[in-house]
Amino acid sequence: MSSSIRKAINSDALTRLVQAIAVALSVTLAGCQTTRQIDPVSTHRAPNLAAGIKQKPIFLSDKPTPLVPQDVWERMRQGFQLQEGNGQNPRIDQQRLWFANNPSFLENAGERGSLYMHYIVERLEERNMPLELALLPVIESAYNPLAYSRSDAVGLWQFIPSTGRYFNLRQTSFYDGRRDITASTIAALDYLTRLHDMFNGDWLLALAAYNAGEGTVSRAIERNQKLGLPTDYWNLPLPQETQDYVPKFLALSQVVLAPEAYGVNLNPIANQPYFQVVELNQRMDLSKVAAMANIDEDELFQLNPAFKKRMTVDGPQHLLVPTAKAQLLTASLSNMKPQELADWQQYRGTGDTLASRDKPTRSRSYRVKKGDNLVAIAKANKVEVKDLQHWNQVSGQNLKVGQTLVMQDMISPKGKAKGKGSNKKSTQYTIRKGDSMYMVAKRFNVEMEHLQRLNPRSGHALKPGQTLTVYQAP
Repeated sequence: MSSSIRKAINSDALTRLVQAIAVALSVTLAGCQTTRQIDPVSTHRAPNLAAGIKQKPIFLSDKPTPLVPQDVWERMRQGFQLQEGNGQNPRIDQQRLWFANNPSFLENAGERGSLYMHYIVERLEERNMPLELALLPVIESAYNPLAYSRSDAVGLWQFIPSTGRYFNLRQTSFYDGRRDITASTIAALDYLTRLHDMFNGDWLLALAAYNAGEGTVSRAIERNQKLGLPTDYWNLPLPQETQDYVPKFLALSQVVLAPEAYGVNLNPIANQPYFQVVELNQRMDLSKVAAMANIDEDELFQLNPAFKKRMTVDGPQHLLVPTAKAQLLTASLSNMKPQELADWQQYRGTGDTLASRDKPTRSRSYRVKKGDNLVAIAKANKVEVKDLQHWNQVSGQNLKVGQTLVMQDMISPKGKAKGKGSNKKSTQYTIRKGDSMYMVAKRFNVEMEHLQRLNPRSGHALKPGQTLTVYQAP
């Protein structure tokens, strides 16, 4: 073989050897890079035909739907709009410290407000208003619909008489729309919206005006304008109460945002309607309604506090009742004969005067037990058998176990009580931490209106150590 041919062969062999080494190295390196991706069950891999092809981004057409809060507190937090720019402020810090040092105040207000908060949050959301405003009744009334101030402000939202009338909240001896849960809420949101527009979309100025009046805030703004001073809320020369009012509201909002951080325990409030509207076609006594639908009478009054004498006179012909009881009450009303309604409550003229000579002052109920009869029940409750029959439209001795009987304590024109509770005695009760008028009234089984009438100077913000006078039946 010639030397030239031998050289060519050696050259070819060397080339093939270099190629073989290169292939081996590439396989080894590829194996090192993909070891973690190999299926441990099978070592056979399909060829990646898409390798080297640039992938196009994938866009989701719909955003994930956020979970609906189960708790009204959480729903409220998601709608807060007034926190920006109010983080470090000594006036807010001072008020926040008060809430942290008095956790029972917000906890008790939250318990009372649990009946109303869902409704208020829903109305705020409908108007796209800041959900912090659902906390305004905490500042105004501690969520007590019967709260009454020195300036004659009444209800959850504390309307004075003139402002209440301006927003169509009727006020008579039988009905006060300022205490009406739904009517006063709509009026308050209308008022706040008007103030928000008046002050060019500034919610802090609107809140200040809700407290002090639009005239007071407008005059403070004009004064600062003339002096070349800032006209935002924080720089206005306002009354001391109003200077504390907005910081207190913002501090409360911050506590609700993170209650655990301030030692406050807010019990969850179901994110669903607590009450439902039931229409009435006749005037009714709330105690009768409560007995018909097996509703706690005090709870029914807490939902309908505008009917001052617990009769549906002068106000809207509907009641707010717990959602779980609405269907039962509707059915009971539809099955009730007109004569039964007429016999229960008789009125004369426009309803401002009761036709009956004896006026019912308090209702109570009794659940029939095995072996009971009308005579025994009447004797035990110090009422007449004929009255018991009349109140409950029953005759004879045919009672059913579990049946609810309604009884009335009556007052004659001479002022002498008949029936249970005719000989009442006075008791002095010392307020403890966390007490409220509602709780004290319930503890002693008396009406809150009577308790407030007996203690006109007590106010709605009770203080530990304060003494209340309570009349009880012996």
